[in-house]
Amino acid sequence: MNQKTFDLVIIGAGSVGVPAALYARRAGLSVLVLDRLASPGQGENKSAIGGIRATHSDPAKISICLRSLKIFREWQSQEGEDIGWRQGGYLFPVYREADEKTLRGLLETQHRQGLDIDWVAPEKVASLVPGIRIEGLRGGTFSPEDGNLSPLMACSSFHAAAVRAGAEFRFRETVRSIKVEKGRVQAVVTDQGVYPCKHALNAAGSAAPEVGRMVGLDLPVRPDSHEAGITEPVARLFDPMIVDLRPTPGAKNCYYYQNSIGRIVFCLTPEPIYPGTDRRSHSSFLPIVSRKMADLLPRLAGIRVRRVWRGCYPQTPDGSPITGEAPQAKGCLYAVGMCGQGLMLGPGLAEDLVSLITKGRPVTEEDAWASLRLDRDFGKVEALK
Repeated sequence: MNQKTFDLVIIGAGSVGVPAALYARRAGLSVLVLDRLASPGQGENKSAIGGIRATHSDPAKISICLRSLKIFREWQSQEGEDIGWRQGGYLFPVYREADEKTLRGLLETQHRQGLDIDWVAPEKVASLVPGIRIEGLRGGTFSPEDGNLSPLMACSSFHAAAVRAGAEFRFRETVRSIKVEKGRVQAVVTDQGVYPCKHALNAAGSAAPEVGRMVGLDLPVRPDSHEAGITEPVARLFDPMIVDLRPTPGAKNCYYYQNSIGRIVFCLTPEPIYPGTDRRSHSSFLPIVSRKMADLLPRLAGIRVRRVWRGCYPQTPDGSPITGEAPQAKGCLYAVGMCGQGLMLGPGLAEDLVSLITKGRPVTEEDAWASLRLDRDFGKVEALK
């Protein structure tokens, strides 16, 4: 048996687990991160497109992502490493009355949480995205402090910082069980060893339900798959992430941005969804997404696509993460069901989790934090998932 007792063993080296390892070490905790894959960020993180927004409708997610944004924005100046950060904002152009009503109705909550966002007129939308379809444009919401980055560069940089801080990582190692005695976590057991610990964190992405069952939890996390792509680099055409809320056959919505090196990264929410973890690309994706993008912004037509890929969104019934501590295994925390938003939630959520361990309370205001607990009403679906 491994004789070292860790303050924290993290299961999952992804968008939540890696930042959690970094901030736990900086708080003075001894940390071990376990992952069944070969290196950090090889699960859902690897498939993320890189959008980072605090533009949500849930107060907890707004608060968490505002802190994540600050961390990403300051990362290069504080840590000396480029993660591809670009602060272009998020733009939701609106062409339907119902969408305008929804987005305008969220502004009060968003402003109360400190989010810099406003409704802008069609002329402002057109100035932000030259060449956007004007016919039927009602305006939109714009949040200038949101942005985008490279998921691969960010995870790699956070991992390097965590290692420098003294966190230990073990890859190609599968968790088999979590040892519990007298209602408290004692160790994490893998196919290669036993790791005594005071706390364990389930940050296992799509595998989170399996890990949850090891301590008697039924976590309602059900992955579905989304496809994305990236183009060749082109001259700067626009700055913000564009979120096109108009549904069309095969797609509920579509979103895309131009990254720090000029490539356009794009994704859509399929309609109907593709449940499960199948990561094979689908022949329908490019025809659907290219038509949607060129319809909204005709100048995109003709830009060549370099590659496409499919990744998983570990979904919850209401579109918000689930966080807490297993009641039958004190010290066993979980931060699961990121719903495709783990990258933007990760650093801020890591601060909350470390604060829970070291101070007994999250950084996020406790009433908002309570909305993420497992025993909440999952019928209240977030308006802006």
